Amino acid sequence: MNEIPGETTQEQTFYEQVGGEETFRRLVRRFYEGVAADPLLRPMYPEEDLGPAEERLALFLMQYWGGPRTYSDHRGHPRLRMRHAPFTVDRAAHDAWLRHMRDALDSLGLAPEHESELWRYLTYAAASMVNSAH
Repeated sequence: MNEIPGETTQEQTFYEQVGGEETFRRLVRRFYEGVAADPLLRPMYPEEDLGPAEERLALFLMQYWGGPRTYSDHRGHPRLRMRHAPFTVDRAAHDAWLRHMRDALDSLGLAPEHESELWRYLTYAAASMVNSAH
């Protein structure tokens, strides 16, 4: 990691600490490789090409963790629950989403403190998207 002279790790955003855009793109690419083959999750993506969904998630995560505001500039407020409302997100979908995200996160080889901070957020985000008990 290239540090600017006089800048401490505490002054860097999480986005910068973990490697910036490249790290988040690797995470999301690996995640969608899993989704593409998942019989439960794949139908939730009406687009034949998962590329647009991959781009949206990458931009969202980069912005959330302190990177560029490209997501909001193009899509406005994230409104995650509203955007997911048309889909039935039950416990099985939650678990499948986290399974693919866990695999993607493990593939990054982040420092333990970064890995656990990101995982805490991802598990919280997954739980907050559940909108069905069935």
